[in-house]
This record gives sequence, structure tokens and C-alpha cells, in this order.
Amino acid sequence: MLKPRLIYRLHAVQRMFERKISGKNVRQALEAGEVIEDYSDEMPEPGKLILGFHGKNPLHVVASENAENEVTVVTVYIPDADKWKKDFRSRK
Repeated sequence: MLKPRLIYRLHAVQRMFERKISGKNVRQALEAGEVIEDYSDEMPEPGKLILGFHGKNPLHVVASENAENEVTVVTVYIPDADKWKKDFRSRK
């Protein structure tokens, strides 16, 4: 199976740069991470929030995918411990 083509929104690229998160970390999260929220009803294309890791640190990626085997990375961030439970899978 072919790897999906990744498309990064400008917002995602800016946040990755600010937070020192690499494209490799994002791809790993998309490939091996856990879907923790489904945003399919809120976005034009099926979307989701994925929990992955960069090193030992949790990483959240919001992405949507289309039928052309493309994944659009909407944003990337380090989840805030004040807003997320210890497992970073559930909001407080």
C-alpha cells in the first residue's frame, strides 16, 4: 500500500517550526499514532485528532484525508497538561 501524500497547511508548518516538531515526527504520529477524537462531522473531509510522540513527549496532530490518498495536516501541537488528562487521550 502506498503511503499517503502529506499536505501541510501553513498553520501546521508554522506550529511545527515554533515547537521544533519535524515532518518525520508528524508522519510517525500519522502512521503509528492513536486516533483519539473523530472530527468527520466538523470538517469537509474526514478528520481526526491523533496522539503520537516525538521522543518521549506527546504530540497531537489534527489531519483530514481524502479519496486521492492525500492527508492534510491541519495543525500540530504539544498537548497542554492543564487541559488533558495524564494519558493525553482525554480532555479534563
